[in-house]
Amino acid sequence: MPSNLYWIDVRHEGLHAYRRVSGRDEYVVKQKADALVAAWNEKWSKIQERKSAIQSKEENKEEAARKTQEAFALLDNIKNTLAYALSRNALLDWESLKDRSSFPSPKPGAPPQQNHPLEPSAFAPKYQPTLDIWDRLFRSRRQKKLDAGRLAFQQDHAAWKQACTRVDQVNATAEADFQKHVSSWQVEKTAFEASQEATNEAIEKHRFAYLTKESEAIVDYCDLVLANSEYPDTFPKSCRLDLNSDTRLLLIDYSLPNIDALPRLKEVKYSVSRDEFTETYLQDSALEKIYDMLLYNIMFRSIHEIFQADAVDAIDAVVFNGWVKAIDKTCGQETNGCILSIQVNKAEFAAINLAQIDPRACFKKLKGVGSSKLAALVPVRPILQLDMKDERFVPSHDVASSLDDSVNLAAMDWEDFEHLIREVFEKEFNTDGAEVKITRASRDGGVDAVAFDPDPLRGGKIVIQAKRYTNTVGVSAVRDLYGTVMNEGANKGILVTTADYGPDAYEFAKDKPLTLLSGSNLLHLLEKHGHRARIDLKQAKQILHMD
Repeated sequence: MPSNLYWIDVRHEGLHAYRRVSGRDEYVVKQKADALVAAWNEKWSKIQERKSAIQSKEENKEEAARKTQEAFALLDNIKNTLAYALSRNALLDWESLKDRSSFPSPKPGAPPQQNHPLEPSAFAPKYQPTLDIWDRLFRSRRQKKLDAGRLAFQQDHAAWKQACTRVDQVNATAEADFQKHVSSWQVEKTAFEASQEATNEAIEKHRFAYLTKESEAIVDYCDLVLANSEYPDTFPKSCRLDLNSDTRLLLIDYSLPNIDALPRLKEVKYSVSRDEFTETYLQDSALEKIYDMLLYNIMFRSIHEIFQADAVDAIDAVVFNGWVKAIDKTCGQETNGCILSIQVNKAEFAAINLAQIDPRACFKKLKGVGSSKLAALVPVRPILQLDMKDERFVPSHDVASSLDDSVNLAAMDWEDFEHLIREVFEKEFNTDGAEVKITRASRDGGVDAVAFDPDPLRGGKIVIQAKRYTNTVGVSAVRDLYGTVMNEGANKGILVTTADYGPDAYEFAKDKPLTLLSGSNLLHLLEKHGHRARIDLKQAKQILHMD
């Protein structure tokens, strides 16, 4: 099974819509993203057309009624989030994932052939002279007229040959162009069919791997099941999954929508006398009530879809952690907090009549963890978090205790430097119960250490890279870190160096979940935890050059 995850962020400014399309097959991801862009463009085009079509007051009244009806439908869909899932089968149809479309471009048609002009005949009347009595009496006079007719025919015949040559050239050029177009079309068609076949074969391999209960295939399958569940375009619709094959427990870290993603419009009225629209919006209390129910319904709906689609009976229980990204009004920074968490087994869940439940009451009965008002976004500790096992992790050893003012960090052994970084961050995160692990030494620019922070607001997986550099760190290293953060599915990345960063590196890191710590920052961090050392880049360059 492929391990790389591909994604494309799709945005539409007019609709204020955003969605991340992801998957393990790059071609399938691109096709889905293109289809989503086309659908959004069509939707936006219809909106623009409606705007330009409203010309009269009567049309404005109809427009107000239509907007009210649309607003009601949007809110009704939100309220029926769980009911909608109960009316459909979440079981994945593998055949529907395959591409059975025909090559969209028709085969080029043969060009029309130009015909030769009619060949002139020497016996045509125009070339036969009209002889009078004098022509019959005087031979030279008769011969002159005969010669004139013969010359006219020869000239016309020569012009006819030239015209035939031009027609042949035009037809030959058209035929050559036609053959080029056919050849190009055939190449494109062959490439399309090869790509289509490769995609379908990959889907069939995924299907076989799932049916044979390969852990990674089961996770991919469940991810597809949740991805196929339809939600409004303003919802994030993304999640991370992990399966414990021994306990048959599936962990879902699910990105829930922020309350700002919900429609607030309740009614639109049009005043003919004032020629203006008036919009009525839901009060905050009503919106928060709808929001709370929505989050419970998304949770129950997701668990229902996973259990219903479990065709190979690979899952006995599900842990659902619902995460919400929001702006902390106290500091203006974006936070990502887990606001509800629940664990439920399949047999227990099967006994629940989802069509009749009070979602909040059912959540409490199942011992779910969450605030009484989810809209308050009060973070909670997840019942279970993503597995921290990683074959790359190796035993660590103590380095910081041997530090003093004589130790030049920039000249330290690079493996010792990585262990030092792990040690200092372990102390930094220790107060919150975080765990920091160092990875197997590879010097490949990958992950040097990983921190698992259980803090419900700040928490998650943090990738740490250590760069024992003597020169300024450029933007390429920061780009590599950001790519690693994405590939690892981490919440944040930290880059630590003994040197400093160029302005392009700081510019790239801005507005991204990245922290850049320079040599001076590192010394300050060490001193904070009771260790002293120094950084002398000039001396380090000399020492490393000698080595």
